[in-house]
Amino acid sequence: MDINDLRSLITVAGLLCFLAIVWWAYGKSSKKGFEEAANLPFAEGDDDGAASRTSHPR
Repeated sequence: MDINDLRSLITVAGLLCFLAIVWWAYGKSSKKGFEEAANLPFAEGDDDGAASRTSHPR
């Protein structure tokens, strides 16, 4: 085994890791969690933080 074999193995391992991340991110099982996280800024009842920032006198 020389350095080129090691480089090839690392390249293949990197490709497999990339494909695993893409499969995880776009899989059906992750879709619901990502949709909930995307809608968090629009959730109602979280007005305490915005009101406290604007009510301070300058």
